[in-house]
Amino acid sequence: MNLLFFLTPKATCCYLYADYTLRQAMERMEHSGYSALPILTREGTYCGTLTEGDLLWATKKLCCMDFRDTEEHSIMEIAHRRDNLPVSVSTDMQDLLVKATDQNFVPVVDDKGDFIGIVTRRAIMRYFLEQMRVPVGAAAEN
Repeated sequence: MNLLFFLTPKATCCYLYADYTLRQAMERMEHSGYSALPILTREGTYCGTLTEGDLLWATKKLCCMDFRDTEEHSIMEIAHRRDNLPVSVSTDMQDLLVKATDQNFVPVVDDKGDFIGIVTRRAIMRYFLEQMRVPVGAAAEN
């Protein structure tokens, strides 16, 4: 099976640009409802993951709790607790599963290193749950 089966394409992903300010990132994350978002350059290269926890600690450390100060700081100034490591579009399913056990989503990049989308742990789990589902009649026969 190919990881593209599980891919949420870039066009339908929520992500941040590396030149966003802290305030833009906070607003985008709040609007999206996600607790972690990929960060891309304007050219489309994946360069990290920003989490709600990263935003919390950055706000405390950089802004002295004055929300207006969030417009003065780039999200690339924020330390990331950990980045979701990307996989290549040609990654096999076993390697994808290993990554997905430790990450809510796995960023996917093409051969040039450009971000093309994400594979969510939810998509993988739903697929395997469907595969494990036994038809009601077949279960009664056993």
